[in-house]
Amino acid sequence: MRKLLPLVIGASLLSGCQTVDDALTTNSTPVAVSGSAAGAIAGDMASRLAEQIGPVATTTITMDKDTSEYGTALEAALKGWGYTVVTDGKVEKDQKPVELAWSLDSFDGQVLARLTTPSIALGRAYTPTAAGATPASPLSIMQRN
Repeated sequence: MRKLLPLVIGASLLSGCQTVDDALTTNSTPVAVSGSAAGAIAGDMASRLAEQIGPVATTTITMDKDTSEYGTALEAALKGWGYTVVTDGKVEKDQKPVELAWSLDSFDGQVLARLTTPSIALGRAYTPTAAGATPASPLSIMQRN
């Protein structure tokens, strides 16, 4: 009985432990969306990210090179907001870039778009339409310390 109590206490303390993983994941199989929907979603998500990550003049964003319609539209939308976007991994030594990962998932005819940096994650559902896409949910913002 004396050995059981410390074992139970130790197990209960360890069950609440978590490990922190600083690595960001990228989408390996993006959801196919039309060019107009990709542009609308990327434009909206880029504007929401711009509201959260800081001044354009001092922020460089790194992301994986992607030839999908959404990846291309997201890169163009970020550049349209004035950000320097690096897709080849070549960053100058004095720059501290913001690493950006993105994903698109589909569910029940809607598309869930997510943008993730080490300090913030944004998510929103969209309904694709013939003319583009319309937001189907409020913007979800998760800030990390």
